Amino acid sequence: MIFPSLGYILDLTYLWIKAGHIIFVIFWVAGLLLLPRYYVYHQESTPGSQEERRWIDREAKLRNTIITPAMILVWILGITLATVGHYWTSGWLMAKLLIVVALSGYHGFMVGYGKKLARGERPVSGRALRIMNEVPAIAAIVIVILVVLKPF
Repeated sequence: MIFPSLGYILDLTYLWIKAGHIIFVIFWVAGLLLLPRYYVYHQESTPGSQEERRWIDREAKLRNTIITPAMILVWILGITLATVGHYWTSGWLMAKLLIVVALSGYHGFMVGYGKKLARGERPVSGRALRIMNEVPAIAAIVIVILVVLKPF
């Protein structure tokens, strides 16, 4: 056969979309694990210092060049996978989506918190930030279990 079948092309495309989805999930979650740690170090720096300005710059770069674009691609590729794979009626996908929506909200909270820090506000303690740092890890664990085991 000279030309591959349409089914083969669709299967191959699905696998590339899936690979991209997994790659950007890794980028997103890694960034979300790193960002609260940056905030802890930022809060421990002297207000108005050169060190604080460097933390503000690092945080903005992490949010704007890695975390937010990765989250957008995770959503686009994930919706594509769910549509192509006909998973919209699957219980495990609905549970996963609920966690991804919550993780997206956490992402938004962290972005907003970074902007508050840049303005000199420090409304959350370093201890609270360290605890919040665990949210993406817990979400990732539950999501992987749902996707791999498909318990319902």
